[in-house]
Amino acid sequence: MIQCVQIMLYLSVLVAFAACNAPPVPLDDIFIEKTFVPEQCVRAVKVGDYVRYHYIGTFPDGKKFDSSYDRGSTYNVFVGKKQLIEGMDKALVGMCVNERSLVKIPPHLAYGKRGYGDIIPADSILHFDVLLLDVWNPEDGVQIKTYHTPSICSRKVEVSDYIRYHYNGTLLDGTLFDSSHTRMRTYDTYVGIGWLIAGMDQGLLGMCVGERRIITMPPSLGYGENGDGSDIPGQASLVFDVILLDLHNPRDGIAVTNQMVPESCTRKSVSGDFVRYHYNGSLLDGTFFDSSYSRNRTYDTYVGKGYVIAGMDEGLIGVCVGEKRTITIPPHLGYGEEGTGSKIPGSAVLVFDIHIIDFHNPSDSTEITVSYKPEECERQTKKGDFVKYHYNASLMDGTSIDSTYNYGKTYNIVLGANQVVPGMEDGLMEMCVGEKRHLVIPPHLGYGERGVTDEVPGSAVLVFDVELVDMEEGLPEGYMFIWNDDVSPDLFAEMDKDKDEQVEPSEFTDYIMRQVNEGKGRLAPGFDPYRIIDNMFSNQDRNGDGKITEAEFKLKADESAAHDEL
Repeated sequence: MIQCVQIMLYLSVLVAFAACNAPPVPLDDIFIEKTFVPEQCVRAVKVGDYVRYHYIGTFPDGKKFDSSYDRGSTYNVFVGKKQLIEGMDKALVGMCVNERSLVKIPPHLAYGKRGYGDIIPADSILHFDVLLLDVWNPEDGVQIKTYHTPSICSRKVEVSDYIRYHYNGTLLDGTLFDSSHTRMRTYDTYVGIGWLIAGMDQGLLGMCVGERRIITMPPSLGYGENGDGSDIPGQASLVFDVILLDLHNPRDGIAVTNQMVPESCTRKSVSGDFVRYHYNGSLLDGTFFDSSYSRNRTYDTYVGKGYVIAGMDEGLIGVCVGEKRTITIPPHLGYGEEGTGSKIPGSAVLVFDIHIIDFHNPSDSTEITVSYKPEECERQTKKGDFVKYHYNASLMDGTSIDSTYNYGKTYNIVLGANQVVPGMEDGLMEMCVGEKRHLVIPPHLGYGERGVTDEVPGSAVLVFDVELVDMEEGLPEGYMFIWNDDVSPDLFAEMDKDKDEQVEPSEFTDYIMRQVNEGKGRLAPGFDPYRIIDNMFSNQDRNGDGKITEAEFKLKADESAAHDEL
């Protein structure tokens, strides 16, 4: 049994020795071993295609006879047109971009009995380690694959449009050669007029803002036989992954959309008006750049006067208070080729969603609308009258400011005494007790550019709904006291109670107050009576010594100049 085992082992060694020293089995056809297959086959080679590939050529013993890597450039050739040895022509058909294969080619499909000079001996089997990088066909055009389409597309790229887009540029094998993203700046150009390579000119047409697409082009529509001299080799297919951010045409004007006009619009803005509005500003792709809301303050400006960019100047004409609209502004009516720096890039289309809060014109006066007037009206208010009224105050957009009803008492003033804003003075004139009015007061007759801190914004139009509750007739203009009866001829003597031929302040005050209490005289209503009397005394005390003599004392009717006194 042991002897049999020994004989079998001896025979096995002889067989193995014979196998190692036997001549190679001749190849009848090419042999392909795929050493790497990409997950996705972008494109497979067909007869007539043009390919770019790298290779290492060796003999079966591993000795290298040629390599495209050593030359630093791919081997570029048509397939199936007898520009290659027959075995390589066959091996390349069906290969995918980025596929790697070990190809064994028998002599009759390689250089046969003649070999190739001193490099390849006759009857040599050749091994090629092949990596396919690119494939295209002379019949190829631009290939477009859209992988994201925005839900809204109001406009598509046309010839002569100016666009802003980002891109990643790669070769067909995925090698990145350029990217606008790495420069953090869009590529901005006209389309269809030769500013771009032909394939990109074609591939960008029909895109929507926000659309993403992959544009693949053969070298004939790219950089051709010579490439770009640096990153793009000659005869290379190009792949651009593009997102369109912006689109306009030099002939564009502004576009007004999404209008929401209030039911009541009694007036529309015109050139020269001063407008207060809120806005959100964004680029055409939705990128936010500014908002008045974030500052909690309206943007206030004249329109039609060049105070804002031309597109906004135009877009704010013809608006109603309370109106909302979207204004799309091309760059030549916005911030032009330069933009504003960090927030607004050059040549950017701007989109403003605006809300008109109020507007007025510097020539405006107080707008008075009578909402109720009693049938009987014995007397109307005039300058100097003491009036009592209720009001509700708001801004033009309806924002409440104040109301006397909240305090349970009227607001009381003397008309013409500058105790309220000028617009309210105007609105309360020639009014009847019980009458109700709606007043619209422009800011130059209200609280002006400064407004009232935390209550009334600067340059705000004011709206008052007023009701006149009561009024007391004022005195004639220039008078602070009048007699109801005839004036006593012994007026000075009656005042000089201690008969020292001069009137002290206390004597003067006591006398005037007694006349008022007895109904013989009347002080101007709405003022502190003692301050009025002090003022009257000062006017009579000509030399300012704190006493009035008979020589100083004069009646108002005797004065050549107006004084607020007797």
